[in-house]
Amino acid sequence: MINQMQKKVLILALRAGELMMKSGAEIYRVEDTITRICKACRIPYVEVFATPTGIFLSLDEGSEDSDMHTFIKRIKGSSIDLEKISRINHFSREFTTTDLSIDAGLTILREIANSKPYPLLLRIVGAALVSSFFALIFQGTYQDFFCALIAGACSYTLSVFLDKRETNLFIRGFLCCAAATFIALGLFSAGVGVNLNSVIIGSIMIFLPGVAITNAVRDTLEGDMVSGMTKGIEAVVIAVSIASGVGVALKIWTLLGGMF
Repeated sequence: MINQMQKKVLILALRAGELMMKSGAEIYRVEDTITRICKACRIPYVEVFATPTGIFLSLDEGSEDSDMHTFIKRIKGSSIDLEKISRINHFSREFTTTDLSIDAGLTILREIANSKPYPLLLRIVGAALVSSFFALIFQGTYQDFFCALIAGACSYTLSVFLDKRETNLFIRGFLCCAAATFIALGLFSAGVGVNLNSVIIGSIMIFLPGVAITNAVRDTLEGDMVSGMTKGIEAVVIAVSIASGVGVALKIWTLLGGMF
């Protein structure tokens, strides 16, 4: 039977791994964090296997008559929160190098899990600025800058709304990029913008799966082929949703008699 101390270690390690996975961390980082936490609590045998949708953890006291205990943690939903990943990394280092207790560790993880993201208005402003400056990078004018600013802000606000409604990955990307394209077309038709391509490209840049692609490559290089393929397929799905949203919006605009 697993004792109470080992149960707390298990909860602590799995909670840390779950938070990292849901925040978009690489698989090898999740497995390494769980292993370090368990080893720091003097559990001699630890085996971790993580995928984007689950964590499998086996523990053993190491004696001849001890039983091995295996636990599974289902991971549902994920996002990108680099601040949480950084805080959990810092916590794992502190836990393994100091005399921090398990209960104190659980309290810290609870605080990290309950930490609120940046205010919505600040995130919208950030998304709008990213979109507008990308429009300038792709040879847009200052008029295109303001068009991309509006399109990026509106499409990101829509993505937050859809995310709260738990809309799936493809539909969310499709609708947000279609909305950004319609806004860009409307502003261009009103004579506000100069370079339509720059405005559209800039406004959809915030939805590109950069983290998914990076994690797919890093996990593959680390030998985590299952995770690498999963993240790669996720990136492809997002890319297809973006292209579909823009393409359908352009086609509907043409059918309605709009010019671009």
